[in-house]
Order: sequence, then structure tokens, then C-alpha cells
Amino acid sequence: MAVHAHPDDESSKGAATMARYAAEGVEVLVVTCTGGERGDILNPSFGEAPESPEAMAALRRAEMAAAAASLGVEQEWLGFVDSGLPQGDPLPPLPPECFALVPLEEASAPLVELMRTFRPHVVTTYDPSGGYPHPDHIKCHQISAEAFAAAGDPERYRRDGGADAWTPLKMYYNHDFSMQRIRTVHEACLAAEIESPFGAWVERREAQEIPEREVTTRIDVVGHFAARDGALRAHATQIDPDGFFFAVPRDLEAEIWPWEEYELAESRVGDVVPVDGYERDLFAGIRGDER
Repeated sequence: MAVHAHPDDESSKGAATMARYAAEGVEVLVVTCTGGERGDILNPSFGEAPESPEAMAALRRAEMAAAAASLGVEQEWLGFVDSGLPQGDPLPPLPPECFALVPLEEASAPLVELMRTFRPHVVTTYDPSGGYPHPDHIKCHQISAEAFAAAGDPERYRRDGGADAWTPLKMYYNHDFSMQRIRTVHEACLAAEIESPFGAWVERREAQEIPEREVTTRIDVVGHFAARDGALRAHATQIDPDGFFFAVPRDLEAEIWPWEEYELAESRVGDVVPVDGYERDLFAGIRGDER
């Protein structure tokens, strides 16, 4: 189960991992917390924006369905309303009744129920910072952590007719934009005399002295770039097909960075023996292969 804040987040964070496991026969469910109603049109070639939040939500639902088909995964909506990304100094207040303002137990309840019905062994989500300080990403982390802790307790989130308690075994945080990855890809592009999409990132991250979280797990996804790229392109309102996500040639990416990275946040299984310092399987310790 991969829990994400908005439609398109699943395609830029851990998408090739999901495609790999789906291709191997693992049941994979993307949970999307909000409809992305307040998202801007980020693809300059898209055309005119929908005229209302409702129209934007309908469009992004269609995009999400196409992305899920590219990855070969299932997808469910939690049904909360996009909070938008407040900007300014001071920051403006969040919109009433948006996802970020929903009380924790109310926001977590539908995710707990999904965990009990889908019964995942592994859950992926964002770290406590949200990966970046978007209020919906932070709230996504909070409800994921709450549901992971509560889904196995039959005394919590009790609901008449609800599914039986289920205890997921491992929770991971996505780390697709670690500083090591950014610097490695940046330097490889410069060496190949290709314009790097990460130049400004390197300078900004170093200037801000953003602390790096631990990467515990690397999943080899080199055979699943096409599925990931198809999912990215499906989100035509958000992803420029000639932009950032497609700036690095795929053969170069396969050579220098064939992984997607994670941080093992919580585990209810035994110790796993790392391979060259990393876990190589999100299901390590679950299906008998301790690597």
C-alpha cells in the first residue's frame, strides 16, 4: 500500500518500485488522500485550465486512472479536499475543511479501514516533513503513521460492519530525491555534457543545509522506467513531457542510478541482512528472503 497526498505524487515517488512488484504478482494499492482540486496547471503545453475545482478534480481522476493502468496497480481515493500550497510571508490561512485541517482521527479512519480490507504487509508514505513542507504531504504522513499503528488494534477505530483488525509489518518513507542521488545524477550529466536538471537543487540544498534522512533500502527498478514514465505522462496537467522528469537520458539513468530509495521507518519482523549496506526488497524478512 502506497499512501500519497495528491494524484501525480504516486508517479514521481516510488512509481517504478510499484510497477516492479505489480509485474511480479504482488497486489499493489495506491491510496490518494485528496482530489488535487487546488493544483495548478504545471505543464505549459497543456492548454486552458479547467474552469472550476470540480472540473479539475474530474480531470485529475481521469489522469490518475491512466497512471494506475500504466503501473499495473489498484487505486483508491480517501475523498479529502486538496489544501493547496499556501505561499507568502506570512502564510495565508488554509482553506476551510481542507485535508490538512481535518482532525487526525477523522482523517485516519478511512485509511485504517482500507488497511483492514486490503491487508497490506508493507506500507510506503512520506517522512514527517512530508518530503517538502506541503500541508497535505505532512498530513499524509500523520495519517499513515496513525493507521499503521492502529489498524491491528481491534479496540481502535471500531466500526459496525467494519473489517477485522490487520497488522501491517513494515512501513517505509519514500526518499526519491536524496542528496546522494541528486549529486550523482548531476555530476554524471555534467560529465556527459548534458544539461543537468539538478544544478539548482544542489546549490539550494547545500545552502539550506537540509539534514539528510537515512536511506536503508534500494530497490532495483531499471526494467520499469517505461511504466513509471507512462504514469508521469498520464498526469498531463502536472507533468511537462519535455521537462524536468525526462531530462536525464534513460540509458544514463540505468547506468548510474537504477534504484528507488526508501527509509525503513518501522518494522515488525526480524533483522534483515543488508546487501552492500542496503535492503534490496521491501518484503525482506516477510517472505523468507532476508535480503
